[in-house]
Amino acid sequence: MHHRVLIVGTVPYNQKSTSRAFDAYFHDWEKENIAQVFSNAKTPCKGHCAELYQITDQRMLKRFFGKKIETGKIFYYDDLPESWLNNDLEVGGKAAKAYRIGSRHSAGTHLLRAMLWRKGNWCTDQLISWLDRFRPECVFLAFSDDFFIPQIALYVAERYNIPIVSCIGDDYYFNLRFSLNPVYWIYKLLYRRYIRKLFRHPGSAVYISDKIRDKYNAAFGLDGDTVYLTSEIERKPFAPIDRSAPKITYFGNIRMGRNLSLVDIAQSLAQIDPQYRLEVYSNENDPSYIRPLQENPYILYGGSVPYREVCRMMSQSDITVIVEGFRKKDIRLSRYSLSTKAADALASGCAILAYGSSECGIIEYMKSIDAAMVCTDPTKLTECIRQLIGDAALQEKYYRRQITVSREHHSLEKSCATARRIIDAAIDKSGTNDKENI
Repeated sequence: MHHRVLIVGTVPYNQKSTSRAFDAYFHDWEKENIAQVFSNAKTPCKGHCAELYQITDQRMLKRFFGKKIETGKIFYYDDLPESWLNNDLEVGGKAAKAYRIGSRHSAGTHLLRAMLWRKGNWCTDQLISWLDRFRPECVFLAFSDDFFIPQIALYVAERYNIPIVSCIGDDYYFNLRFSLNPVYWIYKLLYRRYIRKLFRHPGSAVYISDKIRDKYNAAFGLDGDTVYLTSEIERKPFAPIDRSAPKITYFGNIRMGRNLSLVDIAQSLAQIDPQYRLEVYSNENDPSYIRPLQENPYILYGGSVPYREVCRMMSQSDITVIVEGFRKKDIRLSRYSLSTKAADALASGCAILAYGSSECGIIEYMKSIDAAMVCTDPTKLTECIRQLIGDAALQEKYYRRQITVSREHHSLEKSCATARRIIDAAIDKSGTNDKENI
């Protein structure tokens, strides 16, 4: 049996949704030994946790203005719907507008949410009773740039004298930018102070890449390790790219300049053959990010598709695309990024085109493993795409290399074993090991 772990994060753990990254850590964990506190406003579905505790902005807002309501809601596995396509948001009307404002990642909204998420509002008798029944042995913190997620994690860890294993995939602490806005620096000062306090608590960390691991281990004296993300996509047999009508696809986030990079690719495709098209699929709802894609005649924008469709469509693709932006603000936000897109692309058997600044984490990673056509210079993009489409020997070389990298880095068995080793070591080191569960 595994130790009892409480995940504290924004999105509930589900193998078929945006939170499937958790599967690289807890795939073989018994669901009764995994519980989660989360803040997403959607009703969860059956995932990988026996119980979940939801605290949302809307309920916190009502409580803030004096309404006597319970800010938390408990969900049990057996009572949840099967479908992960559930889009049942609890916000609507005026609350929906406030929710959209709160979802913006600005210093002002982070500080406002900090006021809203006062401990007295979320730390209720109901939450404490729920935690006491679960009796966590370790907190697994999915890092966030909001205050309340780390605050909840540290409260639970201190209450039960248990370690925190921080899951760090983005550089929220060192990621500073030039600003004349005093609100930004107030937020950063308070946030960084709290993160230093959190790292002084016993525990460890798991990282999305070696690059961010080395930085945080050195800065905070941590002993964490890299746990690469994994994929459920089944590799298709090798086949040369169909030069007459290649199926070229992109799945994922289109913010942070990625939409602009996708437009670059579409324009290069048009130079090679005006009949070529780039298919783009994303959960994005903001028209300002979608518009450049919809207005480009060489892009087919398909909107949101479920993960099982992503798996199916990627397996039918000739080329799958990974992109990042080139602007300074885009690079600052993606310097350490290494999402599930890398694992999915490497597992698919497609040829991979990676395009973006060499300073971006996933672009740097794809270049280092030599399993994809990587272009970091916009002036050479057309040439790179032409070479990838026209060279079958190069395609096969990348295909063989992808198999090796997937086996070495993105193995579900290896990732889960590493995560368990880190968690077990943190519990043993803290002296809080519950012997009856070994």
